Amino acid sequence: MNCYCGNTTPYSECCEKIHRNIQLAITAEQLMRSRYSAFAKADGDYLMQSHHSSTRPIKEKKSIVAWAKSVQWIKLEVLETSKGKPIDTEGTVTFNAYFYENGNVEVIHEKSAFIKENNAWKYLGLSE
Repeated sequence: MNCYCGNTTPYSECCEKIHRNIQLAITAEQLMRSRYSAFAKADGDYLMQSHHSSTRPIKEKKSIVAWAKSVQWIKLEVLETSKGKPIDTEGTVTFNAYFYENGNVEVIHEKSAFIKENNAWKYLGLSE
């Protein structure tokens, strides 16, 4: 099976490696893709770990996991990246995440900000 994030490699060779060791996400896009896969798997622990400590929604973890389980994830479309390379300390990724909810196809369109924390990429929040 291809990885949830849309790459043609198996999950075990793609996002699962990052889920086990966040340091393996060497770009902001890789971290964003791993977060999409974590939503598809309803992996709340990884979603919290990959969220920057200054904006981490610890109290919402249960509701995030419940919502992630309540929808069917369809696909991820990466539209644009800015910075976020291994040599950078910040970057943005614009994407569409498609899912079924209550019989309808829905989409999350977001421009996400990422920043390095302890030399690992982390999701900061929505970009301006």
